[in-house]
Amino acid sequence: MGFHHGQAGLELLTSGDLPASASQSAGITGVSQPRLQSFLCLLFFSRAKDVIIPAKPPVSFFSPRSPVLDLFQGQLDYAEYIRRDSEVVLLFFYAPWCGQSIAARAEIQQAASRLSDQVLFVAINCWWNQGKCRKQKHFFYFPVIYLYHRSFGPIEYKGPMSAVYIEKFVRRVMKPLLYIPSQSELLDFLSNYEPGVLGYFEFSGSPQPPGYLTFFTSALHSLKKDYLGTVRFGVITNKHLAKLVSLVHSGSVYLHRHFNTSLVFPREVLNYTAENICKWALENQETLFRWLQPHGGKSLLLNNELKKGPALFLFIPFNPLAESHPLIDEITEVALEYNNCHGDQVVERLLQHLRRVDAPVLESLALEAPAQLPDPPLITASPCCNTVVLPQWHSFSRTHNVCELCVNQTAGGVKPSSVSMPQCSFFEMAAALDSFYLKEQTFYHVASDSVECSNFLTSYSPFSYYTACCRTISRGVAGFIDSEQGVFEAPTVAFSSLEKKCEVDAPSSIPHIEENRYLFPGVDMTSTNFTGLSCRTNKTLNIYLLDSNLFWLYAERLGAPSSTQVKEFAAIVDVKEESHYILDPKQALMKLTLESFIQNFSVLYSPLKRHLIGSDSAQFPSQHLITEVTTDTFWEVVLQKQDVLLLYYAPWCGFCPSLNHVFIQLARNLPMDTFTVARIDVSQNDLPWEFMVDRLPTVLFFPCNRKDLSVKYPEDLPITLPNLLKFILHHSDPASSPQNMANSPTKECLQSEAVLQRGHISHLEREIQKLRAEISSLQRAQVQVESQLSSARRDEHRLRRQQRALEEQHSLLRAHSEQLQALYEQKTRELQELARKLQELADASENLLTENTWLKILVATMERKLEGRDGAESLATRKEVRPKQPEPSGTPQLPGSSPPPANVSATLVSERNNENRTD
Repeated sequence: MGFHHGQAGLELLTSGDLPASASQSAGITGVSQPRLQSFLCLLFFSRAKDVIIPAKPPVSFFSPRSPVLDLFQGQLDYAEYIRRDSEVVLLFFYAPWCGQSIAARAEIQQAASRLSDQVLFVAINCWWNQGKCRKQKHFFYFPVIYLYHRSFGPIEYKGPMSAVYIEKFVRRVMKPLLYIPSQSELLDFLSNYEPGVLGYFEFSGSPQPPGYLTFFTSALHSLKKDYLGTVRFGVITNKHLAKLVSLVHSGSVYLHRHFNTSLVFPREVLNYTAENICKWALENQETLFRWLQPHGGKSLLLNNELKKGPALFLFIPFNPLAESHPLIDEITEVALEYNNCHGDQVVERLLQHLRRVDAPVLESLALEAPAQLPDPPLITASPCCNTVVLPQWHSFSRTHNVCELCVNQTAGGVKPSSVSMPQCSFFEMAAALDSFYLKEQTFYHVASDSVECSNFLTSYSPFSYYTACCRTISRGVAGFIDSEQGVFEAPTVAFSSLEKKCEVDAPSSIPHIEENRYLFPGVDMTSTNFTGLSCRTNKTLNIYLLDSNLFWLYAERLGAPSSTQVKEFAAIVDVKEESHYILDPKQALMKLTLESFIQNFSVLYSPLKRHLIGSDSAQFPSQHLITEVTTDTFWEVVLQKQDVLLLYYAPWCGFCPSLNHVFIQLARNLPMDTFTVARIDVSQNDLPWEFMVDRLPTVLFFPCNRKDLSVKYPEDLPITLPNLLKFILHHSDPASSPQNMANSPTKECLQSEAVLQRGHISHLEREIQKLRAEISSLQRAQVQVESQLSSARRDEHRLRRQQRALEEQHSLLRAHSEQLQALYEQKTRELQELARKLQELADASENLLTENTWLKILVATMERKLEGRDGAESLATRKEVRPKQPEPSGTPQLPGSSPPPANVSATLVSERNNENRTD
């Protein structure tokens, strides 16, 4: 609207038809019409500028009663000034409009209320454009938290915006070093899951021994580079305590590692500086597991970790300010045992400390050679076992047989001299599997809850035999590790024949690898099976921890319940195998359940059930023609006693919606009591491996009572109603069944089949008539659409003509605008010339005034001279009356002239000087 009004005013100004009343009302009289137009044009263009409303002044972001000092005007210089007088300062840079800043405000206030007597909390508005913070700082996100420890900083905090996490980080900045006064606290420090760096300094000779300040600064550097604070720094002052970690000289630094050799800082190779110590510790650290803290935005954090291999995610409620974490101690114990491949004595001592087992006083934590284990008894040794899952009768079977195959040593014969807790090699287990698969038909038809064991000798060694104990279990059984009782008991050692079968009663639960401890009651398999498991499997797990109080949404996406009292959850994700497994949420997250969970995943044929994520099961009314299938209802729909046609689709599939009307018509044509048309959204529901597809849309047909003979719709055949009917009739023909081919059909069966076919044919004829009627209606609609298209084309031609007319008018207006611009520039040049001439006149007028002044002065001087001359003449007349005196000879005079008086000559001299100055 403003543009159109401006154009109208511009046309009025340039048309020359300006009303006289307008100029009179404006108080402009005696001005020519062209000059008035140029003046108004100049006025119009001078006002056509953007109007910017200044920003409102900032207001306080924190409450006046808050312990946080709020510099809401961005006074960064004042913040730097007060920072010099405080030991620890937290700077909170915020933007008043930022949602994250507003959410973090309460957390900062809560942390400040607990630490305000020790830490100075300062909030700075870094968004106001007049403040110094906005001019000097250029942040890409808000809020930003900086910490300063005296002159060291800034240390940026990038962790969760939670009061407890912020307070924990501030306290670590306040006290970056942990004092280790006793052996018990040394064991606490070394058994912690976080890497530890120890420094030994003697304070007896000096209140600040050499190198201590450098070590202190290196701890601050570690916090600056790693906001999670994964490396802990401790100080030892007792030389006897320092000898336990191989520290002898004051100022030496020790990096503890659980499985690799611990290191001492090489002062002869690297300079003893804070940066070098921090870099050395971070590069050589060894982590048992890692904390993950996704920030909620787009990130490759989880992707980068999952690419490293199978991952065990543990969601636990974590309070950073708690003094003890029993659950984390149990997880640390599991991680130590899982990675303790060589039976390290230091690790064993740390495990004893975690278990709170009384141990003898330590003499040294240095690495020692492992002690020789005593020879095992001659009766039996610890077996090497593997779980084998036999193939089912068919892919839809809900039961299967699980066998435990073990390699054992006999008591008779010559015992090898090097036998001590034997670890069977890969070749031995491969040979055992080969022998077992030759006899696997024996275990196919086992169908009981009892365990059937078979012992057979190996052909490779006369001193070993194989044991295979099998039992039938159901696929739907849940709770793999809820029983501490043994499934398999030890078979008898003496054999009288090549094969001997025995039945042992057992509870109804799936045999797991952790139950091997009951094969031989004389040997404790609790720790030997799990200890060092990471080095005995190709599916080594990386362990990650997440705070369930902050990241429970990730647990829900992995399969955790959304509503639970205790937010504890464990899941294994294997990206390479495109599968993940979850620990039963009904079981408590503890050491035993974690060990069993990891063992069941690590075996070659894992008994764990792959977890499938599906959408909520929708309850559709019975009148719906197409059944919506989910992960939970897949087997129920597919295995029902009728033919099933299943369509695979996804919301992102552009071609899939075009098939909806085809399947709706198909469902109408087929009887619902004997045929089911269903579909499944593969983007929201996981499926078993045997039913995965590689393209969309895909159609599968499951015949009645022959679900194992599912047929895929040909990819090169268009998905149309006639083709689908032919496909269904062809594959649902009872005559094509192998069972009916053996038995010739009866006459009644043939008659019923003919009646059914005639019914299908009549039904199809009626559908064809309906389709013809629809085609005729579509043809009529086509005629109407064509008429509408012709009218639309006419409208389009008319609009194009109008567009061309408007473009011509626009070109004319543009030319007119250019003329006005040229006129404006011409008038501007004339005004500039006029202003120059006026300036010249002003300068000339000033010169004339100056000359006038000098003329007045000259006239006045001449008047005084004339007055003086008249006085001199009167004086001369009086002298003529007196007697004539002789004239002085020194002054020459012209003939007939008299000498001028003295005052007249002085006046003339002054006038000449004035004239010279005037010139």
